[in-house]
Amino acid sequence: MMNHYRNIIIAPIVTEKTTYLKENGSYVFKVSTKANKIEIKQAIEKIFNVKVSEVRTINVKPKKKRVGKYTGMTSKYKKAIVKLAEGYEINLD
Repeated sequence: MMNHYRNIIIAPIVTEKTTYLKENGSYVFKVSTKANKIEIKQAIEKIFNVKVSEVRTINVKPKKKRVGKYTGMTSKYKKAIVKLAEGYEINLD
């Protein structure tokens, strides 16, 4: 069952903006496009042993990219912004 949770949460997203959100108790993860908010909440709680208070999701659309004469698209993915309950934190180092 733990492997199932690992398939939902793909990777943390670490940028300047997500670092700012971390100060407010929110963490951003790249998640499976098929996962819903309830599954994301359960996976975060099981993997990191924390209490989640809120989950917001964003479907990131693919963008056009070009390398020389070749054009293509980036992959689409789902992003989850997870707010933890008061007193909990995740160490992503």
